Amino acid sequence: MPVIRISSEQERALKLLASSSHGVNEELLLRVHSVTRGVLSSLIRRRLAVTQREAVMAGGKAIEVVRLRITAAGLRAIGD
Repeated sequence: MPVIRISSEQERALKLLASSSHGVNEELLLRVHSVTRGVLSSLIRRRLAVTQREAVMAGGKAIEVVRLRITAAGLRAIGD
């Protein structure tokens, strides 16, 4: 199996994703954990993470939330 090379920022983001079996809210990654959109898009492009859109109720209104999940390839990249 080929080695997947990732940057330290990509590794940090993947470890955050690996810590949650339900995925991590995209806005949480961007605002709280200071992961850049560039890092997230590179993980998705390389199929190390996937997005899942879902509707949730907030304040009586339905809003769309994007969650990111780590893939099997992402887990291999961080050695889990």
